[in-house]
Amino acid sequence: MKIAVVGAGAIGGYLGGWLSAAGEDVTFIARGANLDAIRTNGMKVIGEDGKEIVAKGALVTERMSEAGPQDVVLLTVKAHQVAAVAGDLRHLCRDGTSIVTMQNGIPWWYFYKHGGQYEGKQVAAADPDGTIGRLIDSQRIIGSVVYPAATLVSPGVVHVVEGRRFTLGEPDGATTPRAQAISASFAKAGFKAPITDDIRGEIWLKILGNLSFNPISALAHATLVDLLRFPLTRELSIQMMREAETIAGKLGITLRVGIDKRIAGAEKVGAHKTSMLQDVEAGKPIEIEALVGAVVELGRLTDTPTPHIDAVYACASLLAKTLAESRGRLQVVSS
Repeated sequence: MKIAVVGAGAIGGYLGGWLSAAGEDVTFIARGANLDAIRTNGMKVIGEDGKEIVAKGALVTERMSEAGPQDVVLLTVKAHQVAAVAGDLRHLCRDGTSIVTMQNGIPWWYFYKHGGQYEGKQVAAADPDGTIGRLIDSQRIIGSVVYPAATLVSPGVVHVVEGRRFTLGEPDGATTPRAQAISASFAKAGFKAPITDDIRGEIWLKILGNLSFNPISALAHATLVDLLRFPLTRELSIQMMREAETIAGKLGITLRVGIDKRIAGAEKVGAHKTSMLQDVEAGKPIEIEALVGAVVELGRLTDTPTPHIDAVYACASLLAKTLAESRGRLQVVSS
């Protein structure tokens, strides 16, 4: 199977590294120091047990046009980066190419094949001007929920904190040959890749944590275990989750895991820095809209009050603005 990994960061590097080591034909789409490191040394993945896998057989390029058509595209860039790469994805596609979306938060395609009164509705927070929806053929999409925690510790080197599960699902809930083929490929590489008939339910289950843990950790500069052992931020997380659970229920979603178990599972991860906190510390843009803004939007859509989510969204939005202005000043000085 020809597999392109668009975005060779922590999750993309983890997936591509293991898939390549298992014999799949992997091409990394990367840039900068990461591109150079993978090209020179291969993609190194350090597992939970300390075992290292180095994928030296994978191709790596900065331009999708050089990679050629693929069977599967793993879209592993962050939600706010999708629009920038959407136009070039056509170079990786041919008849039958699947695009597996692996972003946190509410995806731009959420209401595609949703059915009911919201069928086809645009999620403005995920795709403000509709660019992504215009450039990516919805028929290619297979949804995925990413559960592992991993960190890009240096260019071309990923450290896996925990987890191997990447749930897959068609937007209409069908079990298709293409989803089965991708699931089998993942399983061969050592991942758990169950196919669900309710990918939106899985998306909401993941959002409960992303919605609360990510912005709170970024604002407080706290690890998962720290924010959950501090009574005030633990309770704030729970209140945000309850509001999101209400929205999900109005959209026809019944969560298979309760909030208490979601909290307990996050606590077990330990002193892990969320992806948003990692981005804040690195001075990178944070994916606030897909994780929090989209939930606020769906709250308005379903007439659901979200006071706790709104308050955290306001503070995190200011943080995003401050980071953007700081990057702008640095760019002016360096130029």
